[in-house]
Amino acid sequence: MSSPRQLDYILRRFLWEGVSIKLPARGRIDASYREPEGAHMPSLACIVSAIVVLLVSSTLAESGQVGEWHAYAGDKASTKYTALDQIDAESIGDLRVVWRQSTIPDETRNGNAMRAPAASQNTPLMARGRLYISTGLGMVAALDATTGEVVWVDLPQVSEGEEPRRRSATRGLGYWADGEDARILAVIGSELVALNADTGARIVEFGTSGAVDLIEGYDDPRVDRFRWRSAPLVVNDIVIVGSLIGDITSNTVAALKEMPPGDVRGFDVRTGEQRWIFHTIPREGEPGNETWLTALTEDRASWEYTGNTNMWASPSADEELGYVYLPLSTPTSDYYGGHRPGNNLFAESLVCLDAETGERVWHFQAVHHGLWDYDFPAAPTLVDISVDGRDIKAIAITSKQANTYVFDRVTGEPVWPIEERPVPQGEVPGEWYAATQPFPTKPPAYDQQGVSLDDLIDFTPELRAEAVAMLDDYVWGPFFTPPSLIDEGPGGTRGSLVVPGLVGGTDWNGAGVDPESGILYVP
Repeated sequence: MSSPRQLDYILRRFLWEGVSIKLPARGRIDASYREPEGAHMPSLACIVSAIVVLLVSSTLAESGQVGEWHAYAGDKASTKYTALDQIDAESIGDLRVVWRQSTIPDETRNGNAMRAPAASQNTPLMARGRLYISTGLGMVAALDATTGEVVWVDLPQVSEGEEPRRRSATRGLGYWADGEDARILAVIGSELVALNADTGARIVEFGTSGAVDLIEGYDDPRVDRFRWRSAPLVVNDIVIVGSLIGDITSNTVAALKEMPPGDVRGFDVRTGEQRWIFHTIPREGEPGNETWLTALTEDRASWEYTGNTNMWASPSADEELGYVYLPLSTPTSDYYGGHRPGNNLFAESLVCLDAETGERVWHFQAVHHGLWDYDFPAAPTLVDISVDGRDIKAIAITSKQANTYVFDRVTGEPVWPIEERPVPQGEVPGEWYAATQPFPTKPPAYDQQGVSLDDLIDFTPELRAEAVAMLDDYVWGPFFTPPSLIDEGPGGTRGSLVVPGLVGGTDWNGAGVDPESGILYVP
């Protein structure tokens, strides 16, 4: 029997030449892939795809000095774009180190230098001449952007002799300013904390002495702890916070049927008051509740006990419209849904809310009744495009499926048709299968989808025959081939080959856009 590495090579050895689609109007979309020199198969570490869209303007740039970075993904549109141009192909060779600072400055260790940090996933903010970071110990600090020196640190308050409670690392912070009142927002453990951007002092009028308990106000009695590692986003005067209900399963971690839901909430940036909560799994009487059916083995509807459906990535926002866009994840559990029959809104959906009220404006579900862990792992990107002579305020979201879904961000209408197509059905006892799944017609996918005999090597007839024999050890087929049971008996299979897998496609990185060149970059 061949090794997993050999199997991966045989199944993934293919060339994608790319495709270009010319639109009747001013827009053009290209999806291109180019292998590294000397390579024979794509590598998740080195592939960068580019989707080219003609942008009519860059209307989403935030106010503030050029080069400032006010949100986790650069701005609230999640463009990851900066207009800085000092570093280019000619000057990059002249760069030199001006200063270095540890991702965990000594000042943030709170006197315990031996504490093991979590992995650093932080993207600093830059505003008012300072960098704002969240360290691997979960501390928030401000650095002088010119020297790298620590300006202030938010240390946990502990009694003398007490060991500081370990804090989880987070990916970033939120920023808000109204004149001289500038604040840094952070999720630290189970608290939403507001800090003075200049001094680091907690804003005493925010919540209770600068912090809001995020367990309170979560209207599900099953929630007795809270964590979220992504960055809060401030939309006008509302702080948007998601949640992370653990959903990882493995050979040693059993899948559960009952979990709390991963609801999304909005808080007043000045007072910390909870303004609204959006139920990612709709309650009775709420739109979408009808997509949670009752399993044959249950005496209650599946929405009553199913959980997850988190927003574990950060959202994006259009402050002019007052809309926030939520990328949502898979419901409990990732690979089996027999206990939650139905299409399961708003799982694996892009949901647009009114940021002021939390009311749903529109939504799009990318996966019906998810069985593949194809949640949206990153914030969508807001772009302005022109199609068929029509200017569109658009939103583009990349996915683990290697699809890019593009919508009018005002109405939720797809810019190009998205078709419901029949997909393979499975044979897992008790499972419920969606008959169709949505397929965008443009842009084309930027990674392989599904498995076919054409993907196998054919260097020699003998190698071809071995590859076919190895493939037949698995259940395989077109995109959205569902999971299957391992059958170790004669003629059995070792489960399903799922392509793309759970890390994409696109994962945490998400996309970025250059409004000057009109390219949407997909790492």
